[in-house]
Amino acid sequence: MCDVVNEIELERERCENSTSGNVSSGCQGTWDIIACWPSASVGEVVTITCPTYFSYFSDQHKGNLSKTCTANGWTEMRPIDIAVNCGYNLNSTSDDGKFFWQVKIGYTIGHSVSLISLTTAIVILCIFRKLHCTRNYIHIHLFVSFILKAIAVFVKDVVLYEVGEVDNCSTGSVGCKAVIVFFQYCIMASFFWLLVEGLYLHALLAVSFFSERKYFWAYILIGWGGPTIFITAWSIAKAYYNDVGCWDIIENTDVFWWIIKTPILASILMNFILFICIIRILRQKINCPDIGRNESNQYSRLAKSTLLLIPLFGINFIVFAFIPEQVKTELRLVFDLILGSFQGFVVAVLYCFLNGEVQGEIKRKWRRWHLQRYMTSDTKYQHPSIGSSSNNFSTQINMLTQCSPKTRRGSSSCHDDLSSI
Repeated sequence: MCDVVNEIELERERCENSTSGNVSSGCQGTWDIIACWPSASVGEVVTITCPTYFSYFSDQHKGNLSKTCTANGWTEMRPIDIAVNCGYNLNSTSDDGKFFWQVKIGYTIGHSVSLISLTTAIVILCIFRKLHCTRNYIHIHLFVSFILKAIAVFVKDVVLYEVGEVDNCSTGSVGCKAVIVFFQYCIMASFFWLLVEGLYLHALLAVSFFSERKYFWAYILIGWGGPTIFITAWSIAKAYYNDVGCWDIIENTDVFWWIIKTPILASILMNFILFICIIRILRQKINCPDIGRNESNQYSRLAKSTLLLIPLFGINFIVFAFIPEQVKTELRLVFDLILGSFQGFVVAVLYCFLNGEVQGEIKRKWRRWHLQRYMTSDTKYQHPSIGSSSNNFSTQINMLTQCSPKTRRGSSSCHDDLSSI
């Protein structure tokens, strides 16, 4: 659209320069917002070709426009008639508007569901002390990146489409540019933390001994520091060399867009390679004759859960990552925007709600709360001495619950249960 606006502005300047002379009789050459009409005498019919900027809207733009010079001036033409004569399809425009509105509703619902589920998952991982470990800390950072991404989408839609930032081809305000910078940062951070998840799982399976605390700080630098470097470089380049609009329009000729696109594509490719390596390692461990049956079953469960990590690792973006953006635009919008908006929900389900360790900890807390509530209500109708012995009995029940083999399997250290990755 900025190319169209610039083309129209150039046409207007050329028209005003060519028709600046005075005409004693007839009609003065003029620019009627859409096309340039040369000077003509009264009664003359002027025919011109359609302006070149109509090529942005239709391939059938090589039509003609006609006006008649009368004693009262040029005859009027409705802008809609001019657009139709130059190949502009009004029906396709209305369909596109409806389609884009449906896409907006779809990804708004997706990000809302993801925001609620991710927030719930973070609360669960934070309130239970036995779930505090390096692996779950990485999960929490991944959840936060998806939460920030959802918030950035909502803020961007409000600022650009509801507040009134409609002139995207002139110098935009600092506020709307800051919103776009934050939006791009959150998108890149979500990809980088998906890469961190892949790096951690690969290191957990391939490296015999490694310091999780030492690697954890390196993961934080990758997940949050990497996007900071690239987004800062992109912002400086846009501010000095292509400061147009709110920086929300990505032109095909915008070379600075590759500052953002290249690291994202690299992270997707690296995650794909890590995914293949993880599948290979799991296959070797499962087929190894030296491991026992229980350990083999454990790796089998891990292999099944790894197959579910395809959307988590961002492998789904491989489908359109290296295909030109002009190919299958509508399918790309549905795939990237609508399905991609539910990725946070999928991440929360895989890494929290379906995690056996999390489920075991919740069940243990629920049984303990239920027993305490039952024993407390039961002591109200008993003698104080009996109530005291009942309290002791309740304490013993709680201790047995904590120490039972079934409970210990559910609440074991989060470093031991590989199947809960």
